[in-house]
Amino acid sequence: MNILEKIIAYKKTEVAEKSSLVPTKLLEKSIYFDSQVVSMKKYIKRPDKTGIIAEFKRKSPSKGDINTNASVETVTIGYMQAGASALSILTDKEFFGGKNEDLSLARKFNFCPILRKDFIVDEYQIIEAKSIGADCILLIAAALEPKRLKELAAFAHGLGLEVLMEVHDSKELDKSLNEHLDLVGVNNRSLKSFEVSLDTSFGLVERIPSEFLKISESGISHPGTLYELRKAGFDGFLIGENFMKSSRPHQVALNFMNAYRKILKEVGLVQEK
Repeated sequence: MNILEKIIAYKKTEVAEKSSLVPTKLLEKSIYFDSQVVSMKKYIKRPDKTGIIAEFKRKSPSKGDINTNASVETVTIGYMQAGASALSILTDKEFFGGKNEDLSLARKFNFCPILRKDFIVDEYQIIEAKSIGADCILLIAAALEPKRLKELAAFAHGLGLEVLMEVHDSKELDKSLNEHLDLVGVNNRSLKSFEVSLDTSFGLVERIPSEFLKISESGISHPGTLYELRKAGFDGFLIGENFMKSSRPHQVALNFMNAYRKILKEVGLVQEK
């Protein structure tokens, strides 16, 4: 099995255990469950923001430990002050060292949209996402049959959540597009080899229908790359490891976003901070 197959197999077991311990009726009593969702689509298009979805993660299967001591409060507040459009919070514990409490803590200190970054295979996890304060969920095309992905996306919309679908190639994109998606992300990292190539984004951007916001994910380490991706047609950019590998992720994010703004100013696409 590749790493995604291992994760999905683990998730199915995890969901079965969680749902037996914490029923959905209990999740629905959360203070966040009936709260208004903050639209990631709107925030990514805001001219006073950078389009960056800044990610908080402690480790990953490909890199091992990245930043196990980072403070959710300090980093996420810093990300938003730097000009991020949204936050992505890893809630998977087994493979990424995250937890649901990380997202709820980020929600406590930030009004911006928050993506729950996890491996969703069941409606239970979508109810859980709403209960911990998420505004948007991730659905991975490589992990779900198109019919199942559509069902889960429709269920999320029914709760008011937005949906980001992630693809890795044109085959996944073409077979998984449906009317219940809001954003389509292109992951530049292969799930099989872990190799990163921005050519994946550049090659797929024009194949994504215009009704979806287009997000480039992974492997973005230079502000100039953001400008090239934007010129190609991307609306947003998910960046995590490039920030999190520093001891002060929020400071690296600020420097990165300031450099990006400088490039935009030089080419006449000024964004006010």
